[in-house]
Amino acid sequence: MIGYVTLGSNDLDKARSYYDALFGSIGAGRLMEFGENFTLYGTGWGSPGVAVCKPNNGEAATAGNGNMIAIVMDSRGKVDAMYRQALALGGSCEGPPGLRGDEGPQAFYGAYFRDPEGNKFCAFRTGPATA
Repeated sequence: MIGYVTLGSNDLDKARSYYDALFGSIGAGRLMEFGENFTLYGTGWGSPGVAVCKPNNGEAATAGNGNMIAIVMDSRGKVDAMYRQALALGGSCEGPPGLRGDEGPQAFYGAYFRDPEGNKFCAFRTGPATA
């Protein structure tokens, strides 16, 4: 259902640098750019993406309270790696990697972080721990 989500940025060059490195670490990259106003990231045209842009109304971009983007991973190790990468790039912790709830077939393993402009993300894997 979701095609892409959009995050406002006050410094698009800084945001692009952050997301180039963060999303590049999971095999995603820039799919589309409209000059100095918009950049769409993703793994391909058939998958959801994340866009960063300057707000269309010309006002300052702010992070929404309660808004979050969740990015699915195929292993708990990749959740850990994305979290570490996000913080190394200047993001901040909103909840370190770990199991939320019980272990088992529908276990939720997630890590929460914010980008340098305050947008909240969760990297997660659903399913049992694997070797």
